[in-house]
Formats: sequence, structure tokens, C-alpha cells
Amino acid sequence: MYQEEHDIPGSAPGPRTGAGGGEPPLAQLLVSLQLTDSAFPSGFYTLSHSLEGFAQAGAVDSGTLSELLESLLLHGVGPADATALALAHRATRAGRPETVAAVDEHLFATKLGQEMRRAATRTGRQLLDLASEVYGRPEIADYFGRVVRREVPGTQAVAAGIVYAATGVPVRQAVASDLFAFCASFAGAALRLRLTDHRRAQTMLHAVAPVIERTVEAALRRELPDVGATVFASDIMSGRHERAEARLFAS
Repeated sequence: MYQEEHDIPGSAPGPRTGAGGGEPPLAQLLVSLQLTDSAFPSGFYTLSHSLEGFAQAGAVDSGTLSELLESLLLHGVGPADATALALAHRATRAGRPETVAAVDEHLFATKLGQEMRRAATRTGRQLLDLASEVYGRPEIADYFGRVVRREVPGTQAVAAGIVYAATGVPVRQAVASDLFAFCASFAGAALRLRLTDHRRAQTMLHAVAPVIERTVEAALRRELPDVGATVFASDIMSGRHERAEARLFAS
């Protein structure tokens, strides 16, 4: 079992508790809110996470939308991206950049389709680029430099792990935040694809909270060999989406 963040040398400076004595610093929450805001221009909210492919194939509707989201969390983004984020976060806090790179390479290799690989690296690079300027942390800038030199892929999940770790956000909060951003992005895509409306989208986001919790806890227990998704229908829909004549989303 990995150590908690406050036990690892070289962690980000700053107070360890909030005004309540046992609560995490409010600054960490504010970083999470900023990074998961759709206004943060990482490009994450230009993705449908294969939903547009499902919609084009007539394989999802308003009645099955929540089931698809749950499946993607438990069998796709959870075992793959969320797990990689946790591993990259811990390696960054421990000062192990080569371990971060190994996680990045492994996650990239599990992206079977060109569209998913391109989406992951495009948003990851943009996140590192912007975050290195916004937060001014050397860990972020150093890894962004490696991405620019094409030494590492720079997948979104690993980039997020680095940014969250460098800014002092605890690993559990980091994984939960990124998973919620995924769900909010999925809901936004569903709105644009007219698979739901604003009220039902918010109901879906609230209802999926227990699934996010399960996904977080599972991701925190996994090791590098466990990283990888098993959502083959999503891979198929993504592959079809690559060749679609008209597309609203990058994935």
C-alpha cells in the first residue's frame, strides 16, 4: 500500500490542515474546482468519450445513457485513466519522474484506437502547457518539456496526476475530481447530442456519485500491470467515429 501524501518527502509546500484542524487546505479544493471547470481550456470538454459513436449507431438513448456512463466508469476510465492518474500522482509526490513516464507509456499503449490516443495526448499536452504557466511548479514544467521533446506521450490522465500532485491536491481527491470531470464532460456531450436535457443531466450526475466513489477506491488499490480498459464496444464505436462524415466531437 502506498503512503499517504503527507508522508512522502518533497510534497508541495503549504499548510496541512484547514481551519477545522483535520480538514485539507481550502486551496486544494480550489485547485480541483479550477481544473474540473469546463472553462479551463484543456480541450477535455471537446470529447464525447465515444458517446457520439454510440449515438450515431443508434446504440444509446435517454433510457440507457446512465447505464453506459456507469459501464465506462467501472470498466473503462476507472481501470485505465483513473488508475494511471493515481499512480502518476504518487510517483510525482515521491520524486520518481521515470515511474511517471512508465505509467504514461503504459496507459498510451492501452489506447487501442487512433482517435482515443490522439484525444488523450492532445488534452494532456494542453493541460501541462497551461498548468505550467498557471501554477509555476517545476514538476509540471519539466514533464511538459519531455512531452514537447517527444520523450513521453503526455496522456491526459498522467498529466492530471502530475498537476494535482504538484499543487498539493491529495490523491483520492484528485482521482475523484478527474472522474467527475469525465462524467460532466459525458453529460455535456449528451446534451449537445440531444440524448438528454439539462434537468435529467444533473439528475444523472447526482445518481452516478456512488459509482464514482467505487471507481475511486478501486483505482487507488491497483498497480501498473492492472492499467487497462475492457470496454470493447466503446473501442468499436470510437473506431467508427474516426471515419464518420460528420462529427461534433473529437472523440
